[in-house]
Amino acid sequence: MSNRILIIEDEENIARVLQLELQFEGYEAEMAHTGTDGLLQYREQQWDLILLDVMLPEMSGIDVLKRIRATELQTPVIMLTAKSEVEDKVKGLDLGANDYVTKPFEIEELLARIRNALRFSQKASPKKVALSFGHLSINEQTREVVYFDKEIQLTPREYDLLLYLMKHPKQVLTREQILEAVWGFDYYGDTNVVDVYIRYVRQKLELANETPLIQTVRGVGYVLKEISHET
Repeated sequence: MSNRILIIEDEENIARVLQLELQFEGYEAEMAHTGTDGLLQYREQQWDLILLDVMLPEMSGIDVLKRIRATELQTPVIMLTAKSEVEDKVKGLDLGANDYVTKPFEIEELLARIRNALRFSQKASPKKVALSFGHLSINEQTREVVYFDKEIQLTPREYDLLLYLMKHPKQVLTREQILEAVWGFDYYGDTNVVDVYIRYVRQKLELANETPLIQTVRGVGYVLKEISHET
């Protein structure tokens, strides 16, 4: 099976050239031209590597990277930028980028970096083990969610929310922390959206089993924690 690569690049001619070059090399490659569209495509499909431009309309590449790394660390991300300042590279790498390529670049060099990132990623995690907490499990590779042996169908946002809770079990998370991780640092809506989506996820889990798993900490936020039924 061919490796699937998502190109998030606002300059359409550059993105198209990259797509053609990658397809010629045997990869499957899709394009997105805004940060918002790129994040949406990332969440709705499975990718083996992401080429991510820093300067994007609607949402910067740095913000896209923050959202990706808030929920998973495995997918390699190579940043593309016209900037060459050291601090820009350091910021991207500190946030979880795997590599950095400054425009203009030679396609042969980029292809070599892609091969290296994919090779390292496959060696590091040839098989991804599902996360589990109590009777709840999430397979990040297939995005399958199972609770009490029943598969739970979640929207992309609900999945990201539950995955974030799963990666911080027994830790009380504020609405602001959840909002930044799942909705992003530039979200300007009401924090009540967290409460709404927590309710959606709870309702879907309860269809499999009524045992409460996501607990409310009044005045603070939420915690993934099993409640003992002992009296």
